[in-house]
Amino acid sequence: MARNAYGWLYDKIYGFKDYGLEARRVHEIIQARNPGAGSLLDVACGTGKHLEHLKARYRVVGTDLDEGQLEEARQRHPEVGFHRADMRDFELGQRFGAVTCLFSAIGYAGSVEGMNRAVATMARHLEPGGILLLEPWLSPEVWQNGRPHAVFVDEPELKVARMNVSRQEGRESVLEFHYLLARPQGVEYFTEELRLFLFTHEEYINAFQQASLSVDFDPQGLTGRGLYVGVKGE
Repeated sequence: MARNAYGWLYDKIYGFKDYGLEARRVHEIIQARNPGAGSLLDVACGTGKHLEHLKARYRVVGTDLDEGQLEEARQRHPEVGFHRADMRDFELGQRFGAVTCLFSAIGYAGSVEGMNRAVATMARHLEPGGILLLEPWLSPEVWQNGRPHAVFVDEPELKVARMNVSRQEGRESVLEFHYLLARPQGVEYFTEELRLFLFTHEEYINAFQQASLSVDFDPQGLTGRGLYVGVKGE
């Protein structure tokens, strides 16, 4: 399956997420730490669902590596600048009052070195006093091998079943998704493999400190996975 061809399906699969509530919480955290922040960069922005709620409050920019999801984001927000970029190494030539990396996208950094580079790159795009909000992927301590998962979409002209059984290879969690997709034109089956690195709490803290950010951790965060909040010095 060519992943980019199914960028539209992403929002169907994750239709249960309350992006509006998450965005309001993001805004509250930013303004509590950096009152008056007026610009925001969303790294690994996906289809731009968080920006749908944040663009009324901030001058926003988004980056992602998946061209299919970026195309969905551009169609949703034609007035917003979106850039195809690897979170570990990019330079936009702009600085922001806040940078976000949400929905555990940091897991795609691929290694501890990759995560350190990603956090340093995001920190480099902060204005003095700027805020970095990073939502972690699962840690090695809580990851469970051999656990079955399923997500279903049930609409009048679209039925989707996505299933997988979690497994681990070294420090990577491997999500081998199996999709069954039914539309009026027929039924399709395809697979998709995603690999997300299992970082420890200490590795996240160290990455923020290496990037010269003070850091706090909220164990609940936006979705129950926690949230790291870093502040760049004045």
